[in-house]
Amino acid sequence: MDVPREGAAKKRLIRRIAIAAVLLTAAGGVTYWLSKLKPAAVSVEYSTVWLDTVKRGPMLRNVRGMGTLVPEEILIVPAISEGRVDKIHLRAGATVRADTVLLELSNPELQLAAFDAEWQVKAAEATIKDLRVKLETQRLDQVSAQARVASEYTQAKLQANRDEALIKLGLKSDLEYKLTKAKADELAGRSKIEDQRVKIFGDSIEAQVAAQLVNIEKLRAAWELKKQQVAQLRVRAGAEGILQQMAVEVGQKVLPGAVLAKVAQPTKLKAELKIAETQMKDVQHGEQASIDTRNGIIPGHVVRIDPAAVNGTVTVDIKLDGPLPPGARPDLSVDGNVDLERIADVVYVGRPVYGQPNSTITLFKLVPGTNEAIRVPVKLGRGSVNHIEIVEGLTVGDTVILSGMSQYDSQNRIQLKR
Repeated sequence: MDVPREGAAKKRLIRRIAIAAVLLTAAGGVTYWLSKLKPAAVSVEYSTVWLDTVKRGPMLRNVRGMGTLVPEEILIVPAISEGRVDKIHLRAGATVRADTVLLELSNPELQLAAFDAEWQVKAAEATIKDLRVKLETQRLDQVSAQARVASEYTQAKLQANRDEALIKLGLKSDLEYKLTKAKADELAGRSKIEDQRVKIFGDSIEAQVAAQLVNIEKLRAAWELKKQQVAQLRVRAGAEGILQQMAVEVGQKVLPGAVLAKVAQPTKLKAELKIAETQMKDVQHGEQASIDTRNGIIPGHVVRIDPAAVNGTVTVDIKLDGPLPPGARPDLSVDGNVDLERIADVVYVGRPVYGQPNSTITLFKLVPGTNEAIRVPVKLGRGSVNHIEIVEGLTVGDTVILSGMSQYDSQNRIQLKR
């Protein structure tokens, strides 16, 4: 007869596990080795990149902007909403105050939209009242169910305790006690579940009401905006001065942003520069500036910074501290630099195409003695028009590529060829 071999199945299982472990280890090693292989470097024409060397020394921080010469006291009165000119109260040359009504526009659609927005707010407020009543009713139903289950659990627990005492006296069977004990345990679990349901439903009520309140605030904001737009159909001067120009006539249809009138003090000129909003962080009132009119450079200083950005630029007013050169007149195109600070000793390099102050970017750094460039992280500090501070990642004498290299974002090294 056959004699069974004890432990044979266990030995086969151990041998299979060992073989599988060896195979997995070998596969992992091959994968790790392949991951360490460097891909071939991409070739880039030397003449197509912009190189600069990291230097140490003084650096003037400034920002640049294009702009025009304008009267120091001038206000363009635009149309906030679309409309038709119904009445013109004043003409050019009239003296006005900030609240002087210059003209009146009509826009029936806008007025109807304001009424519609108001009724939407009222409807939403009525909806949330109804929602609160319904949710409170549902909450009370949940509380009632919780109380009912809690009462049933209390009764079942008392009955189980009674049966336990009767068993000890020999007056109850063990089976009857187990049944009452199981029912008490079941009701205990149900009681806990009902407690959780009441708590969760309370949180759900708060969430639903909060969502409806957010919707009401949104509708109320839209209503306030419409009311403001309707009020702005009575166009006011907005500043004290002389009405320099009335740019529309009665019956004319105007679009949002159209120039309706100009109020100005044309005795003095200032420079109005448009500076990119990304360069506005450190621009402050009183900082020195220079304005190039193409017929001379005029010193000045910052007197006003527009609180809002328009099309990615911020308007900065420069008061001119020197005499105007010949040919200077309103709307003359000018260039301007605003000096932020002069740093006595700093490590800096030419400003990269995509480098912003106080950020971390990656640049291609040339490997000394080769035509290869590797990607390195660089922490930038304070910036200027043409230069930027190096905080970490580069040292004096390093040569880096400053031109845009977005097409090589997937590459960690490149080869420059002439």
